[in-house]
Amino acid sequence: MKTKKTILATTYAINPFKGSEDGMGWNFVCQIARFHSVIAITRENNREDIERYMQQHPNDIYQNITFLYFDLPYWMRFWKKGSRGAMLYYWMWQYGVISFIHKQNIHFDIVHNLNFHNDWTPSYLWKLNKPFVWGPVGHHPRIPSQYLKPYKFMYQIKDSCTWVVKKIFWNGSYALKNTVKNAQHVLCMNSSVQPKLKLPFNQYSIMPSVATEDFGRVTNTKSKKFTLISAGRLVPLKGFDLSIHAFASFLKNIPLSHRENCELIIVGKGPELNFYMDLCEKHQVLPYVKFIDWMDRKDLMELFRSATAFLFPSHEGAGMVVAEALSFGLPVICLNNSGPGEFIDDSCGIKVPIQSYQNTIRDLESAIHQLYIKPHLLKEMKYHARKKFEESFHWDRRGETLNHVYQSL
Repeated sequence: MKTKKTILATTYAINPFKGSEDGMGWNFVCQIARFHSVIAITRENNREDIERYMQQHPNDIYQNITFLYFDLPYWMRFWKKGSRGAMLYYWMWQYGVISFIHKQNIHFDIVHNLNFHNDWTPSYLWKLNKPFVWGPVGHHPRIPSQYLKPYKFMYQIKDSCTWVVKKIFWNGSYALKNTVKNAQHVLCMNSSVQPKLKLPFNQYSIMPSVATEDFGRVTNTKSKKFTLISAGRLVPLKGFDLSIHAFASFLKNIPLSHRENCELIIVGKGPELNFYMDLCEKHQVLPYVKFIDWMDRKDLMELFRSATAFLFPSHEGAGMVVAEALSFGLPVICLNNSGPGEFIDDSCGIKVPIQSYQNTIRDLESAIHQLYIKPHLLKEMKYHARKKFEESFHWDRRGETLNHVYQSL
C-alpha cells in the first residue's frame, strides 16, 4: 500500500529562476511534492526568489511544500563570495543544519540530502535517526590528459589537484564513510559512483540528476539550415575545442556551395572565448560559427527548436543541456564517457570513443557528416531522441523514481 510520507530535504542550492544546480533543486522539490509532503531547507539568500516565483506561478502542489531557511552566523560566512569558498561553506552548512533541524520541533519520516550533487562531500543527515536518502550524487571524471594539452598548463594542474582532493575524501574521510554506511539508499548519477563509494548492489540505483520539462513537440521543417548547437561555460571541461575542430573538418569535406547552409552555434561565456575564436580564425570558419553570450533559458530553448543536432563532446559527469536537447528531438553527438555517453544510445545519437585527440576529431567529424548526408538517419534519430526524453529525461520520471525509493524504505 502506498502511503503519503513527509520528506525532510536539504536543498542547499535551489532557485526556480535559475538553471543548473539551482534549477534542479527546485524541480526535485516539486517532484517530491507530487506524491508526498516535503519540508525543504535551503539558504536564506534563496527566499526572495522562491517566494516571488510561487506568487507569480500559483500551483496546488505548493500546499505540499514547506520551506525553511537556514544560514550559519555571519562571522562564519563573511568570507564566502559567490562561488568562491562554496564547497567549504556547503560542508559547514550541512554540519550546522542538524542542530537547526533539532530546534524546529518538526515531524518527518525520511531525510534526503538532495544537493550539491557531489559524491565526495559528506552529509550528516543520518544523525537524525530517520531513513536517509542521499543523492543523486556523482562527480566529474578526470579529464583525459590528451584533451587538456591545447589549453594553458594551469588547467592540467587544477584538474589534477581537484582529483587528488576527491580521492582524499573517497579514501580517507571518516565523515564520508559514515554517510555511505548510514544511507539506506544512494541515488547515483551514473555508473562511476558505485565503485568510488564501494556500494553494495542493494543500496543504490542509477538516476541521472539532469532532466527537463516538456517544451512541446517540435514540428521539423524541411527548409532549415544544417545547424549544430552547443551550450555551456567556455572552459576545457565542455570540449568546445573539439567541436570547433570537428566542425571545421566537416566544412572542408563538403562542397563549397553547401557551406553557406551550415553553421555551428556556441552559446555560453567563459575565460576561453578568445581561444575558441582564434581557433575558428585559424581554420577560416569564423563566418560559419556564431558565438552567443549566455542567454535567457527561454531564448536558448528557441534556438534548440530550430537546430538540427546537439554537438556536446563534454568531459563532465552530467549535463542539463543534453536533456533539454533531447526534449526537442535533437540527436546528440558526444563522447562515450560516464557522463552524457552513458545515457545516449545508437538510436538517439552518436558516441565517439575516448582516444587520441586527432582520432576524436576525426570521429566527431564523421558523426556530423553522417547526419548531414543521411536525412533518413537524422529523421529516425530525431524521433528516438524525443522518445528518450519522454521515457528517461522528463522531470516526471524523476518524481516517480523518488516515490518508488521512498515507498521502499
